[in-house]
Amino acid sequence: MKTVTRFPHAVREIPDMGIVLKDGCRLSARVWLPEGAEAHPVPAVLEFLPYRKRDGTTVRDALTHPYLAGHGYACLRVDMRGNGDSDGLMEDEYTAQELADACEVIAWIAAQPWCSGSVGMMGISWGGFNSLQVAALQPPALKAIVTLCSTVDRFADDIHYKGGCLLNENLGWGATMWAYSSRPPDPALRPDWREVWLERLEAEPFLPALWLRHQRRDAYWRHGSVCEDFSAIKAAVLAVGGWGDSYKNAVPQLVQHLAAPTKGIVGPWVHKYPHFAVPKPRIGFLQETLRWWGRWLKGEENGAEGDPGYRVYLMDGVRPASWYDHRPGRWVALDGWPAKEVSTQHLPLGPGGALGKGGHFDVTLASPQHCGSAGGEFCAMWLGPEMPGDQRADDALSACFDSGPMPATDLLGAPVLRLKLKSDNPLAQVAVRLNHLHPDGASTRITWGVLNLAHRHSHADPVPLKPGEEVEVTVPLDHIAYRLPEGHRLRVAVSSAYWPMLWPSPETATLTLTGGALDLPVLEGGEVTAFPEAEGATPLKARAIREAAHVRRTEIDQRTGTVSLVIEDDFGASENLEHGLVTGSVARERWDIHPDDPLSAKGWAHWTEELGRGDWVVRTEARCAMWSDKENFHLRAELEAWEGDRMILSRSVEESIPRDHL
Repeated sequence: MKTVTRFPHAVREIPDMGIVLKDGCRLSARVWLPEGAEAHPVPAVLEFLPYRKRDGTTVRDALTHPYLAGHGYACLRVDMRGNGDSDGLMEDEYTAQELADACEVIAWIAAQPWCSGSVGMMGISWGGFNSLQVAALQPPALKAIVTLCSTVDRFADDIHYKGGCLLNENLGWGATMWAYSSRPPDPALRPDWREVWLERLEAEPFLPALWLRHQRRDAYWRHGSVCEDFSAIKAAVLAVGGWGDSYKNAVPQLVQHLAAPTKGIVGPWVHKYPHFAVPKPRIGFLQETLRWWGRWLKGEENGAEGDPGYRVYLMDGVRPASWYDHRPGRWVALDGWPAKEVSTQHLPLGPGGALGKGGHFDVTLASPQHCGSAGGEFCAMWLGPEMPGDQRADDALSACFDSGPMPATDLLGAPVLRLKLKSDNPLAQVAVRLNHLHPDGASTRITWGVLNLAHRHSHADPVPLKPGEEVEVTVPLDHIAYRLPEGHRLRVAVSSAYWPMLWPSPETATLTLTGGALDLPVLEGGEVTAFPEAEGATPLKARAIREAAHVRRTEIDQRTGTVSLVIEDDFGASENLEHGLVTGSVARERWDIHPDDPLSAKGWAHWTEELGRGDWVVRTEARCAMWSDKENFHLRAELEAWEGDRMILSRSVEESIPRDHL
């Protein structure tokens, strides 16, 4: 990434600008203002997050907001209610209160003397989600958004459920938030930091339990799912995603369904902003946003509305690896989505594990419960060994259907697998992987999808299977852009378990597969395109105290047979040289299961968060665990707060939640 140090406008930073809401709650904003904005008002760009502007997002903020401000935009990073240096308490993600607060903040910004009255909103993940959700509420001053790594459907495409199956990320990310939101404000900004901290600690919600009480697509998930009414979004939308991210499906859906001006970009990246993301190549993302803001916030005739509707990075097929620094490939530009350049290739499943040659077959499938160990992390973002590795171990525990050697084939879109099957159990799940089979047998996961078979007709109204009755089910796989090399083969791998990505069904189900076909989206053509070089402002000045280290290993207890995934992410510790705050973070997870027993499944997480400056040192220890029996999920969580060597608070939560067709 090229560092830019000279801009059209000098920039003034305000570390703590107060925004007082109508109920008296004061939100803390970090603001970057172009010099002279009070005399010559400028448009504003808002990023509205719970992730702490003072320490949590400082590294990426340093690269991004001064750059935009230097080009004539007021940039505000606002801590949401109950987080960072703001007042109040947080209750959940994407609440009506959160969205109302954002709308009020936008109106406040538009009324400031340094703002022209036009406001944009941007963000990745949480900030990408709420940018879409706020846009659907149509606050008058909001003219455009840039949403990254987000979703249009909170049930189908977030960290909670996928295909009606329970994602273990529901516990994993819930543990992360249990830790993130347990930290105090910075005493340099809040003399009442200790009082605020204790109030937060007492009220901190354990979100995995809340999310687990909604195991079907009910009103809770419909709230904030903009797919309920795409027409509500009137602001111009630039949507960005990454093929290495968990949120692969929102960008094409937004390009397809929004009537507002919309453009989509999807690169090879994991869950990061594209100007510093991996795998490379990176792009000049900030230059793209300047074109977007210029057109829709300033009214510049810069041609942004004429850019291709959908630009995607077509990745070359490569050997499997748990991490990539770079993905070879090329950028392709399409007018929109669906694209006229994409057609459907129909490949039937057949006897003998054939893909592309139909016929009657009868395949019995009862995957061991640890099948899925090569699946990688659901949401790769910590820059450790998180991506899906060689799939051969999981393939061996699955029913596989292989094509013959194929011509070079460019895949673009969402493959769909249709299956005929029977189950001996009313509750069961299927996990489907589309793999690239190399000549030597190595297996690279291209894309994947899962289905809770009780959700085969509806995620809102699940219906158990009738044992022994043949049913037809449809399993959509995630969108992808991938080139299969000439002479290589495709594999469809189907399993009845996918641990530790999914929580298992309460009993082992034996499935009998009797038919099916894969609909494969194939790209022919498309204009080759390119992006400018990645740019950013001067990186944050920080001093490393402890270097980061990431571990991901599988353990097998030779005595009990239990298989465990152990994750240890030490994010290191550093001192912010601008204001002296020292921060450190360590996350640990463990996922245990016995191959023969779905009720042996257990997830465990432990986060340590440290803050300090001089003699002031605090930390929180956040632990949680989950297990289940046939009828209920069981959760336990503990939170400790330490001031120096003294524990000042300890609280615990225990809940049992009935299983609902899971």
